[in-house]
Amino acid sequence: MTAAEISDTEIAGLVAPDRVHRRVYTDPDLFELELERIFARAWCYVGHESQIPEQGSFLRATIARRPLVVVRREDGEIAVLHNRCGHRGALVVADRNGRVNRFRCPYHAWTFRTDGSLQSIPCREGYDGTDLPTSDPALGMPSAARVGVYRGFVFASLAADGPPLDEFLGPTKGAIDNMLDRAPGGRLEVAGGCFRVRQSSNWKIYLENMHDGLHPMIVHQPSIDPARDGAKQDPPLSDDSAFALSVIAANGQTYESMGALPVRLFPYGHTEMAAFRANPATSPEFQQYRSNLVALHGADHVERLLSDNRLSTMFYPSASVQAMSLQMRVIIPEAVDRTLIEIWTLRLVGAPESLYHRTIVLANTVHSPSSLVKHDDFAIYARVQAGVDGGGIEWIDTRRGRNDASTSLSEAYIRNQFEAWRAYMTRP
Repeated sequence: MTAAEISDTEIAGLVAPDRVHRRVYTDPDLFELELERIFARAWCYVGHESQIPEQGSFLRATIARRPLVVVRREDGEIAVLHNRCGHRGALVVADRNGRVNRFRCPYHAWTFRTDGSLQSIPCREGYDGTDLPTSDPALGMPSAARVGVYRGFVFASLAADGPPLDEFLGPTKGAIDNMLDRAPGGRLEVAGGCFRVRQSSNWKIYLENMHDGLHPMIVHQPSIDPARDGAKQDPPLSDDSAFALSVIAANGQTYESMGALPVRLFPYGHTEMAAFRANPATSPEFQQYRSNLVALHGADHVERLLSDNRLSTMFYPSASVQAMSLQMRVIIPEAVDRTLIEIWTLRLVGAPESLYHRTIVLANTVHSPSSLVKHDDFAIYARVQAGVDGGGIEWIDTRRGRNDASTSLSEAYIRNQFEAWRAYMTRP
């Protein structure tokens, strides 16, 4: 069977109210349909405007295996272009990011403006007497069908129609708003490098773990007790080490504590999980930062900003932001059992350097491929993939929390994701 032979009725039958068929994680033909019907249709996160600060600045991205370039055009607007030459199809841009006056194909030196239009062709006389339509966008680097920016976060859609970005994001915009309002300069920027991890599992397995409050005390058990013991060392640890160990030890919360964390469900498959309230900082630097925010927003608003602990907000299907810890995770499916994850760190412009330093410590503690935490997750994702690949049991249960309010111990957010999955996959 090929992707074209799978009917909408068959696809719809793979998702039930309390279970999903293992084929949604294992069928390569279904995966090809997912790329076209979900990733090529939805608004997918492709970068942040701080990564392309001036004319000609660019950043590579990928949607549904299409190589793309996010670029600041000559007029200052942001474009998302297909990263291929209109002549023979070669990739034009190889660097992950940089700055150019124009794009030049490395094969035959066709050149393109930063809006993707064709600028020049070597040996032009070779086309004399032909009907080469140099104004045809297909001979340039064509634009994605739609490009949208919400407060610096750049999204693109390869579909010509669909909901506008503002409607698509809906309540998830609150996570972005919270971060921007916490920045005294009113801006965010992507800072530092990027962790890139290629996982041996289906992209949905990663998404389903993001709001799972049941797994931390089980999957991360090997590091919880050592972290608690390490925090008791004498002499006391450095501030960075103490903070890192507290982050690791927090995975050992009781089921009752985890069950108290709400998970909100939104249209289009988006979900959001709350976090434990962080201990307020008491340093003079932080107090000055807080005073600056109060001067900008007022005391009541600042109290809401700093107590609004959103652990993770999912922009289904392509990205998740941790507003409290300023981490951005991008999901790039490569094969039915292979997914590339990119983790970026954000900085609050105008905030104390110590806050950014703590963000980096957290990124290294939790998101680094070599951290004490992340490799546990990678291993369990691979084990889930191996289990569903092996067959024997055809259906995967998702009924936990059917009669309860949505919390991190409920699988309601997984059911919400699959409602969106089925809608995308069966939509004309």
